[in-house]
Amino acid sequence: MKKLLVLLLTLLLVVGCGGPKTDEPSETPTEETTEEVTESTSGKIAPAETGSKEIAKLVLEFVPSKDADVIITGTANLNELLIEALADEGYTIDEVDITVGTSYDATGEALAAGTIDLGWLPGGTYALYSDETDVILTATRSGLSNDSTDPTTWNGDDNATKKDGPQVTYYRSLIYATPSEYGKVLAEKVNAGEELTWEDLDKANWAVLKTSSSAGYIYPTMWLMENYDKKITDLTNVVTLDGYGSSFAQAASESVDIIVCYADGRNDYEASWMIPTDSKDETGKAGLGRSDSIWNELNVIGVTEGIYNDTVAITMANPDIYNKEFIAAIQNALINIINTDEGKKIFDVYSHTGYAKAVDSDYDGARAALKAVTE
Repeated sequence: MKKLLVLLLTLLLVVGCGGPKTDEPSETPTEETTEEVTESTSGKIAPAETGSKEIAKLVLEFVPSKDADVIITGTANLNELLIEALADEGYTIDEVDITVGTSYDATGEALAAGTIDLGWLPGGTYALYSDETDVILTATRSGLSNDSTDPTTWNGDDNATKKDGPQVTYYRSLIYATPSEYGKVLAEKVNAGEELTWEDLDKANWAVLKTSSSAGYIYPTMWLMENYDKKITDLTNVVTLDGYGSSFAQAASESVDIIVCYADGRNDYEASWMIPTDSKDETGKAGLGRSDSIWNELNVIGVTEGIYNDTVAITMANPDIYNKEFIAAIQNALINIINTDEGKKIFDVYSHTGYAKAVDSDYDGARAALKAVTE
């Protein structure tokens, strides 16, 4: 019965990967004023109709799915572009402050508390904090040249993935064997076409992210549940890291045997993988000091089902931010920015190539997955 439940939940999630419609605004009640805030039919507090058109400071925060300095460098011009784009929407913004959270949960908590206004959250993190935050956009991205669930097709230089697929509203998480002594044993077994046993996996040292991370925890857990009727919490040796930069560093140093990451993670760390540890790649990532390519050394041993794309979420704690007019304005502003060459370059730090207007119900599947893996 448990395995059947997991399969049904997974099917629900894949169906949910059809993507939100880009021409529909967020679904919110119409009988609302700034002074009177009620609850929507979904249980959320509905946004007010309007708020101030002059905002002293708008605070944006990104989760640390990349190194913080890489994100800050990559989004350096976003503040000016956003001030200009919101001016076109009738808003005067004196300052835009861009930060990187210390963890996914920290960004979710800051949104819930109202200490930040907008947060870029993975679907699983949004699901965890969706009672106190609201989704306004879903990211689209270029699909990869490989979307197979067969791990052997992902490994080696000849199978290096390219970001040249069609625009998609989902991605996958991959379970990687590192170049540690035992990681190589796991990789060799999978590449030879052999099935890994639970005992094989349980002997390994795993590195994962916190429980709200879609690719770093939730969907790898779903993969374990579907294939072994087990969860990450059933593993003997697990370390929880603060971000994917730490995961790749742990893999390169052979400190762990298995890491989990979004499917284009190796693309993002390909250059830094073979750079000396006292150097950095062009994006600012520290060198990882390996002597062979990441495609040869970091082998895929498992592929998850599709994960609904990242969100742009908004705080519900500040009526000057959480109101219908500002939501529409910030949606338009970010969509317009990412449709420019400069905007595409900025959001490439997250592999986002577009934004589509979203509603909370788009992430019902993410909530179901989060519940399944945390119960």
